[in-house]
Amino acid sequence: MTKFYIHPSSFVDEGAEVGENTSIWHFCHLMPKVKIGAGCNIGQNVFIANDVEIGNNVKIQNNVSVYTGVILEDDVFLGPSMVFTNVINPRSHVNRRGEYMITRVKRGVTIGANATVVCGTTLGEYAFVGAGAVVTKDVPAYALVYGNPAKIHAWMCQCGIKLPEEKSSGAVIQCEECESKYQEEDGKLKRI
Repeated sequence: MTKFYIHPSSFVDEGAEVGENTSIWHFCHLMPKVKIGAGCNIGQNVFIANDVEIGNNVKIQNNVSVYTGVILEDDVFLGPSMVFTNVINPRSHVNRRGEYMITRVKRGVTIGANATVVCGTTLGEYAFVGAGAVVTKDVPAYALVYGNPAKIHAWMCQCGIKLPEEKSSGAVIQCEECESKYQEEDGKLKRI
């Protein structure tokens, strides 16, 4: 008895591991060495390459390719048509398969529609990448980044609400929605 759903139009190659209560929708392709956790939702026209690791409760919207070298931790959201790269200097006539770089998307990260994440970056826990952003360097935990190149514009609560702006370093910031508390020091935010 299968404990996950695969739409008949999709291809899940032998050897791919799919977690319980995961749904894979129309026209997807999962390569043989893929590992997908439980409770995930893989939208239409998604490609997942060999050696990709996907945690639990990950939501991948339509038209996303997750290439070798990308690691998605639990509770990640990938918006429609967002893009990962896996080689920093691709050329059609040069084989760079041995140069794939690791891109780590930590727990709870949201990446908006049409955003691009350049390989070799790490997106910290609960970071929020705005639609259309181009991420060219690491993003700290809880940061709201957007633009090209993406820059920090604010901080986001773990619940997904923009935190009030605090002018003084070290001050306690409280979410107006869930009342979680954070403290900013040296350009980083931590939950307290």
